[in-house]
Amino acid sequence: MAGDSETPLLLESDTIDGVVDFKGRPVLRSTSGGWKAASFIISVEVAERFAYYGITSNLINYLTGPLGQSTVTAAENVNIWSGTASLLPLLGAFLADSFLGRYRTILIASLIYILALSLLTLSATLPSNVGGQAILFFFSLYLVAFAQGGHKPCVQAFGADQFDINHPRERRSRSSFFNWWYFTFTAGVFVSVSVLNYIQDNVGWVLGFGIPCIGMLIALSLFLLGTWTYRFNIPEDQQRGPFSRIGRVFFVALANFQTTQQEPPPSPSLPHQPSQQFSFLNKALIASDGSKENGKACSVFEVEEAKAILRLVPIWATSLIFAIVFSQSSTFFTKQGVTLDRKILPGFYVPPASLQSIISLSIVLFIPVYDRIIVPIARTFTGKPSGISMLQRIGTGMFFSVISMVIAAFVEMKRLKVARDHGLIDMPGVTIPMSIWWLIPQYVLFGVSDVFTMVGLQEFFYDQVPDELRSMGLSLYLSIFGVGSFLSSFLISAIQKGTSKDGSDGWFASNLNRAHLDYFYALLAVLSVVELSAFWFFSKSYVYKRSAT
Repeated sequence: MAGDSETPLLLESDTIDGVVDFKGRPVLRSTSGGWKAASFIISVEVAERFAYYGITSNLINYLTGPLGQSTVTAAENVNIWSGTASLLPLLGAFLADSFLGRYRTILIASLIYILALSLLTLSATLPSNVGGQAILFFFSLYLVAFAQGGHKPCVQAFGADQFDINHPRERRSRSSFFNWWYFTFTAGVFVSVSVLNYIQDNVGWVLGFGIPCIGMLIALSLFLLGTWTYRFNIPEDQQRGPFSRIGRVFFVALANFQTTQQEPPPSPSLPHQPSQQFSFLNKALIASDGSKENGKACSVFEVEEAKAILRLVPIWATSLIFAIVFSQSSTFFTKQGVTLDRKILPGFYVPPASLQSIISLSIVLFIPVYDRIIVPIARTFTGKPSGISMLQRIGTGMFFSVISMVIAAFVEMKRLKVARDHGLIDMPGVTIPMSIWWLIPQYVLFGVSDVFTMVGLQEFFYDQVPDELRSMGLSLYLSIFGVGSFLSSFLISAIQKGTSKDGSDGWFASNLNRAHLDYFYALLAVLSVVELSAFWFFSKSYVYKRSAT
């Protein structure tokens, strides 16, 4: 009898090709995946972002406070750490896509995260004059970066994997998934930078680092509870991993570069033919003897996989200036806030780092508007599940980032003028009689820009890479901000060195009243315009992997 079998009777119409449950069995669409499974995965992402932003949003104040570093040194350290944290997902994605799988990588990374946060909390209990306190702090800090390197690219990819791209309703849900994913973890960031930063500044860093550790423990428990609902993808090529396949395409194409032999002619029996874009890779279709019989030639599928990766390079490169702009909200924006009047109620002062909650709040408010109003309206005109194309969305956010930098430059000019008018140029410890609310517009525009560009980049790099490399795709997205942070650090260092000659203070003097952040913001605005132009140029010729996008 069917009821006596341990394996449930599966209806063919309800099963999903290419996925299994955690025990390797076929799964039912009605009882697996979708929003039910995604909600468990989102919970661990919210906790991780709560912990990560609880550190990074106020890190510059910890470095300039308890650790006693200068503003420019602290800003460089923040950028280097952020850059490292954003590049390590390349390693995590490689391990996940090639060996461990996303589920196991998330589990291991979460355990390392909990250890790192525990050590970070321990370091905060030690007095700053105790030998080794700074060493333990930085070791813990970079252990956090290592943990999120495995966590970040896999959690979002694993969440998106819960939606079947070949099912119309689930494909539409997956497009919304990226919006609501960003909404939920941004809500966690909002709590982090508004509540956790207040605790760090007014109660203590021990509690400020300890709370995220507890949050990660709870989230990991929820993630494990959802195991029975998850869908696990079956690799298309069990014998050869995606990295070795793609690497082999480049190797064979290079080996055949000088050959005059043409790739095999199109065959009516083959459903797919090689595209002419990056046609030099079509040389990989040729074996050393001009045939495919000896197995040394690559398949059309493998060649097109390699081409899909190459198509991403111009988009990746033309997003780097946006990443440089993005890094300013947790460094110089925060230091500006320290100098302004932060009183909003009698006896209550806004922690400078908590201003970043304005970014989170604007994201939380704008994403429902975008997903429920703008996308459906756009969908009626374009017929696309996402309303507008992913590249159009990314470019729109870049435009808003240009406006945010222009406004930031004018606000900083106003701040410097008020400081001069009140004779406070050489009194950096005195509060400038200018409300901190002047900074709100640039933060709000950052949030709106993020809804377009950040979410667009996430969906783009997940969707446009080969299916087995989706963790790597999201790590490529994250690497934009890693390289951007390093470029920001290099730019700050180079500008400071060039502008502080002959005894002058330079653009990034520790006394911000003698600095020129307005010049820096204006420079970033100009660079952003150049970036947007280049991005538009490459976007026009980009060929999407799927026409539905």
